[in-house]
Amino acid sequence: MPGNLSYPSHGSDLSTGSYLSNGPYLSAEQLRRDLAVRDLTDPAQGPHAIQLLADRAVAALARAWGCEVRWCRGPRVVPVADNYDHLGYAAGAVVREARYTRYVDAGHLLRCHSSAMVPPALRRLASEPGRQGGDVLLACPGIVYRRDSIDWQHTGTPHQLDLWRITRRQLSGPDLDEMISLLLGALVPGLAHRQEPRVHPYTLGGLQVDVRQADRWVEVWECGLAHPGVLARAGLAGWSGLALGMGLDRLLMLVKGVGDIRLLRSADPRIAGQMLGLAAYRRVSAMPPVTRDLSVAVADDDDEETLGDRVRDALGASASCAEQVSVLSSTALADLPPAAIGRLGARPGQKNLLVRVVLRDLEKTLTDAEANALRNRIYQALHQGSERQWA
Repeated sequence: MPGNLSYPSHGSDLSTGSYLSNGPYLSAEQLRRDLAVRDLTDPAQGPHAIQLLADRAVAALARAWGCEVRWCRGPRVVPVADNYDHLGYAAGAVVREARYTRYVDAGHLLRCHSSAMVPPALRRLASEPGRQGGDVLLACPGIVYRRDSIDWQHTGTPHQLDLWRITRRQLSGPDLDEMISLLLGALVPGLAHRQEPRVHPYTLGGLQVDVRQADRWVEVWECGLAHPGVLARAGLAGWSGLALGMGLDRLLMLVKGVGDIRLLRSADPRIAGQMLGLAAYRRVSAMPPVTRDLSVAVADDDDEETLGDRVRDALGASASCAEQVSVLSSTALADLPPAAIGRLGARPGQKNLLVRVVLRDLEKTLTDAEANALRNRIYQALHQGSERQWA
């Protein structure tokens, strides 16, 4: 693609075990597994409708603004500084905690948002000899890694697209409004939308944009004026910009009418063939769901995001069978009767959760034995009490 920028990895060699760490860091096996997940935004890994959606978004802005477009891709393992510091995140920001971030070592992580590709792109722009002005659209697409809940619109490996317009001209609120209108018209024309204020360390006047799908609102992107501090740190003091990061998976689901995020990666030829274009999705026969309720003892600070991450890790190649993991109830240890504490083997610092697990293979019906085997693996991954018992 024209203007494509690529950045080399930071030099660590997986084969040497240099990424293998203890404590909050990914093991070598976890890292290999995560890096093996296909990036649906990358044409080099095969065609996918997500790429067409990203192209449509970029084309709409470039056509209206007449600006230069630079596609900026980078490694999945990025410096902590590019993922957080250079974007203005405070040293003590909660999002930096290992419970939310997949750290590779003390200085590197699996990028948790496509914005991690922006600081290198800005530095590259600032370093160009004779660069005094111009109007540039940086397009940074890619897979990212989250510790997230499990449901119809969440996954631990979503795809995002950062779009940053960088110029010497001073941009303002009306320019951001134009950007939002252009993208809504190009991607989800006719759908109702709303905007709500949001605070981001890398923007001023931050907004979240949601669109209406049937009876629910779906967040599609967040945006704002590019923070002058972020531009200055990259060597672009005095420049101005617009910054927008969109969730490509959710947008594609809206455009095609897909009701389950797992379908975007389905290997079923009847589904996979439909994920090559932007035409409306035609439903194929659905497999029946299997529901299992589990009563588990977990740490007091566990939530649906941390549980979802442990479930994906425990199921490995079968993780796509987990359609939803939700917490039905939460009971503090102090509120549990002694008999319940004994059954769970719960300890101080823990609580009791009643967790509902919905299992559904996208391509075949799960037998009771298969469902129970998956349930057992999930239970082993979630329950931290000394006793074993089912709900």
